[in-house]
Amino acid sequence: HANHTIRPDCIIATNTSSLEVAGIAAAAERPERVIGMHYFSPVDKMPLLEIIPHATTSKDTCARAVDVGLRQGKTVIVTKDVPGFYVNRCLGPYMVETMALLADGVEPQDLDKALKGFGMPVGPIALSDEVGADVAFHVQEYLSKFLGDRMKGGSAVALKEMLDKNFLGRKTGAGFYTYAKGEKGGKNLNPEIPAILAKLRGGKPALQLSPEDIALRMMTRFANEAVFCLQDEIITDATAGDIGAVFGVGFPPFLGGPFRWIDAMGPAKFADQMRRFQDSYGEQFAPAPLLADHAKANKKFHTK
Repeated sequence: HANHTIRPDCIIATNTSSLEVAGIAAAAERPERVIGMHYFSPVDKMPLLEIIPHATTSKDTCARAVDVGLRQGKTVIVTKDVPGFYVNRCLGPYMVETMALLADGVEPQDLDKALKGFGMPVGPIALSDEVGADVAFHVQEYLSKFLGDRMKGGSAVALKEMLDKNFLGRKTGAGFYTYAKGEKGGKNLNPEIPAILAKLRGGKPALQLSPEDIALRMMTRFANEAVFCLQDEIITDATAGDIGAVFGVGFPPFLGGPFRWIDAMGPAKFADQMRRFQDSYGEQFAPAPLLADHAKANKKFHTK
């Protein structure tokens, strides 16, 4: 309907967080003026803006979208039009590993504590409650169609049961945690969660994991997917990847972002850590080919 009511020079921008912009542009009379502008929630606090041109978006449209973002005070990166774009694509394997760790016997509060101890502003369980179990479930199902083994390791059955019980998170008053009206919430475990997790664990003994191991399992999957994004030209360079992670999800700023983190640890040491996890937990930890190349050549992602 918009085709008949807007001016020819009007730009149509979509705030979709995962749908491909090209699919939306397919219905437009002027697809060259359709672009993605993905803001992060809460918009007034999260500084990142992903600009997503599709294959036939004009350079003028892209430049105007970037200009709008900068005038709004946003930190802008340009990403390729693929499922999840950049930040949510990295979050996919990270959130799958949340479910894997819960299945391995890690308690929700300990998971949040380990990731906050690593430097994340919010733990993955609290993040799931903020986003909503319904959104987390559908994103996991959606990205699994495109990322293959990289989205394996954790089952979505617990999220599905939470959906069925309307434990969607803060918006329904209960998710993994309970949320009383007018209270910040996030401290008291939903009393029905232990039974849901018991089904997920199927009677397996809990693994004895240190907070460092918990955090490494999750953060290496995030960083490895960031490398895949660089390899597949979803982001322009390692700097854009670091900026997107720090300003989009709060990747610990003192680590500089996933690529700076890999460089500081050393690509070879980082790849070796992933291979150890791969031997223990599965192919979802296989290092990205670009990471393996950098490890073999002892080459950093940043030259300065």
